[in-house]
Amino acid sequence: MSENRTLTGVPGFQVGHWTDTQARTGCTVILCPPEGAVASASFLGPSPGTREGVLLSTDKKIERIHALLLTGGSAFGLSAAGGVVRVLEERGVGHQTPWARVPLVPAAVIYDLGVGRADIRPGEAQGEHAARTASADPVPRGLVGAGTGATAGKYLGGGVPGGLGSVLLERHGVRVGALAVVNPIGDVLDERGGVLAGPGVGPGAAAFTPGDVQNTTLIAVVTEHTLSKGECRRLADAAQAALARVIHPSHTPWDGDSAFVLSAATLPPADPLLLVALVQEAVCAAVRDAVRAARNP
Repeated sequence: MSENRTLTGVPGFQVGHWTDTQARTGCTVILCPPEGAVASASFLGPSPGTREGVLLSTDKKIERIHALLLTGGSAFGLSAAGGVVRVLEERGVGHQTPWARVPLVPAAVIYDLGVGRADIRPGEAQGEHAARTASADPVPRGLVGAGTGATAGKYLGGGVPGGLGSVLLERHGVRVGALAVVNPIGDVLDERGGVLAGPGVGPGAAAFTPGDVQNTTLIAVVTEHTLSKGECRRLADAAQAALARVIHPSHTPWDGDSAFVLSAATLPPADPLLLVALVQEAVCAAVRDAVRAARNP
C-alpha cells in the first residue's frame, strides 16, 4: 500500500493550492498525467458554478481532460482556470488540434464571498501559482486551497469550517483517491450518524430562511483503472449518492454539488461493484477528513 493516503497516492496525479488566509478564499488544482485523464461529472442542485462542465457530458466528443480546478470566489473564481491553461500550454500539454495543443481544464466553484473578503477572489495568477506548485506529495488538507472559506451547517446562519479533505482507499489491488471541498448548507455526519459539523438540529428549528446563500460541495475522485467516459459518469453519480450518506440534508435547493471522476487508464478495468463501493466510501471519508482537518489545523 502507498504511504501517501491522499489523492496523490494515485500515480500520475498532482495537487497544488493557492491560499489566502486573510481573505479566506483559495483554489486547488488537480493536474492529470500529461496525456490527460478520461473524465465525466455529475452536477446536482439548482446552481452549480462550472467552466467547461458541458464537455464532460457523455454525448460530447472530448474524453480526456488535462487538469481540474476547484476554487472559491463564486463565478469570479472560474477565471483562475486561465492560469492553469497557461502553465499546461508552456509544458506542451493539451488536446492536439491542427494548429496548437489546447489544454482542457474544467472548473467548479464554491460560494465563499460572505466568509472573508468578497473583493478578493482567485484569478489567473492564483490558478497559475496552484498549477506551478502542484506535486505528488500528500495533499495539504484543512483550511487550504478551495476549502479555505468553506463552511458547513448553515441552515441556521453562520456555519462552521468545512475545509478540504483527501483520502486514498485501496482494496484487492484496486485504488481510488478522493478530494472534497465541503461547503454544504447541511450538517456533516460522522461514521455513526452523529453530527460532526453543524448545529445538528435540522432545518425548521428556527426561523431562518437561507435566501440567496449559496452552498456547494465539490468532489473529485481519481483512479488508475481504465474507465470509459460513460463509466466515469456512473461513478460520478455514485459519488453524489455518497454525499447523501455524509451530509444531512443534502442536495437541497440551496446546494449546487459537483462530482468529477477521472481515470488515468493505465491499469486494466477493475470490478465495477468494488469500484462503486470504494468511490462511495472514499467520498464519505474525504468529506469527514475535510471537517476534521479544518478543526485541527
